[in-house]
Amino acid sequence: MPKENYFETIKCDDYEVLNLSYHCKRIANTIALNINLQDYIYPPSSKLFKCKVIYNDEGIVDVQYSEYKKREIKTFKILFDDEIEYFKKSINRAKIDSLFEKRDSCDEIIILKNGIVQDTSIANIAILYKGTWITSKSCLLKGTTRDRYLNDNLLIEKDITLEMLKATKKIALMNAMIDFDEIKDHSLFL
Repeated sequence: MPKENYFETIKCDDYEVLNLSYHCKRIANTIALNINLQDYIYPPSSKLFKCKVIYNDEGIVDVQYSEYKKREIKTFKILFDDEIEYFKKSINRAKIDSLFEKRDSCDEIIILKNGIVQDTSIANIAILYKGTWITSKSCLLKGTTRDRYLNDNLLIEKDITLEMLKATKKIALMNAMIDFDEIKDHSLFL
């Protein structure tokens, strides 16, 4: 039986490899193996790179680098899927990819499961709620940037309903490449 492959997306900027301890922790939680990623990541230049580390329960499979250009995201299609699961950052993203294809003319999707906001196809999501940035407790994948912001008490966990999402004036996306990116003038579509 083929091994399941997982991956980490790691930001490399000006030869610096960012937030490695959080990525190492997620790898350890995923495959119960402690891997020092610093031994495997060597950015090829000072440019901004997205480093993709592919691994399985035997160790590192591949390390890939691509120059990073941020996607412009302003419009979100809200999609409902009560069956979706993505607890580990698996290479197999078929379910997420099939939902992303349903975004119509929107830039990105927001997935709701059992009435609770989960994630977008590429990031965790936060909203400004009663003066505090919150993120859903029951997200699809516990992202490394989300964990950092929770650890630094810049964000709290509280499940986000559709009504809360629609009522908020401010949302932010979080992932390793964009950090905490507040989206200006966002639009939601059902």
